[in-house]
Amino acid sequence: MTQPSVVENVTEEFSIEGITEPSILRYFQSLNAGEFAATAALFAEDGTMYAPFESGFVGPDAIAGYLEKEAQDIKADPHKGITEILENEQIQVQVAGKAKTSWCSVNVLWIFILNQQRQITEAKIKLLASPQELLALRRD
Repeated sequence: MTQPSVVENVTEEFSIEGITEPSILRYFQSLNAGEFAATAALFAEDGTMYAPFESGFVGPDAIAGYLEKEAQDIKADPHKGITEILENEQIQVQVAGKAKTSWCSVNVLWIFILNQQRQITEAKIKLLASPQELLALRRD
């Protein structure tokens, strides 16, 4: 009897309505656990994360470094998502939910592109907030 992989276990422990893609489920699970190296390892070598108010971070090392610095106090609360196959056999996954910190909560849309190996090649994190809400989030 073989042991299930961590990616297989993730679907039993963690779910997002409409999403079955293990790498996306693992992204949110590892992110919320503060396992930023594991989150970054889900990206392709040239994978890019586009965080709010930032230019892209390319590659697992840069992504892990960004998350270590900026995501310590953030919990992702994904609610539901949709998956579609793109023309070039890549997969696009969109997940709607909230990002929560100790001092605020904001609606977010995460857009992922996965390659044929199910690695994340692109992740865009879009804040769905009014201009007033965004100004309140600005750092001093």
